[in-house]
Amino acid sequence: MAEFAAAAQDVRVTDAPGPSAAVAARELTRRYGEGEAAVDALRGITLDVEAARLTAVMGPSGSGKSTLMHILAGLDRPTAGDVWIAGTNIGKLNDSALTKLRREHIGFVFQFFNLLPMLTAEENVTLPLSIAGEKPDRAWLEDLLGRIGLDDRRTHRPSELSGGQQQRVAIGRALVSRPTVLFADEPTGNLDSTTGHEILELMRQSVEEFRQTTVMVTHDPGAASIADRVLFLADGVIVKELPRSSPADILAAMSEISA
Repeated sequence: MAEFAAAAQDVRVTDAPGPSAAVAARELTRRYGEGEAAVDALRGITLDVEAARLTAVMGPSGSGKSTLMHILAGLDRPTAGDVWIAGTNIGKLNDSALTKLRREHIGFVFQFFNLLPMLTAEENVTLPLSIAGEKPDRAWLEDLLGRIGLDDRRTHRPSELSGGQQQRVAIGRALVSRPTVLFADEPTGNLDSTTGHEILELMRQSVEEFRQTTVMVTHDPGAASIADRVLFLADGVIVKELPRSSPADILAAMSEISA
C-alpha cells in the first residue's frame, strides 16, 4: 500500500478550487464512532471534479467510495474538510440552504429507481420541479424525453415499464432541472448487461450533448470505461487515477489495489 499512498499525492490538489471545478473537496475525513471503536471511512481526500466530464469512482468494498459520494453530494457531512459545489462551500450552509442548493445544483441516480408508483413516467421526471413549485420548460422537457427514449412511454406508470425504462425515468428526473452535477451510485447494478449498456450509453450521451458533469460510483470496469477519469479508493484515500481506459486496464488496476 505504500506505493499507492505515494501515488495518491499525485492526484491531490491543495489550493482552493478553480473555476473549472464543478465539485471540489479539500482534506475530507469521515469518522464513525469514537475511541477504539472509531472507523475512518475517509482519510484526507482532496480532489477537483472538472465540469462537463464523467468521473468514475471505484474501490473494494469498504474503501469509502459511497461515503465520498454522499459527502460530495451534501447527503452527509464530513468530520473535517470542505466541499464546494458550483463555487459554494456547502459546509457553511444551514440545513435549509443546503436543501435548496441540492435541489438547484444536484441530480441523483441510484441502483434502485425510487420512482413513485402512482405517477406516470413524465410526472416522475418532472417531480423535482413540482416539489420546487416550478413548471418545466416544455421545449426542454420534450427534448429530454425524446433523448432518453421515453417519448412514447410518458403516460405509463412504473409498473408498466421495464427495468431499463424505469432507470431512464430516473435519469430524466435527475437531468430535468439541469443540475451542476449528477451523482450516480451503481446505476446499472440492478439491470441485465444489455440494458445496463444502454443506460451507460445514455449517461455518456448526457455528458457529450448536455455537457452534464457526472460522478459515478461503480464496481464494474465496463461501466467505468465510459468515464473520462477513473479514481480508485482504498482504505479511505485515493490511491490511483487513470484517464479514460479499457475495461481490461481498469480491471488490472483494481486487481493491483486489491492485492
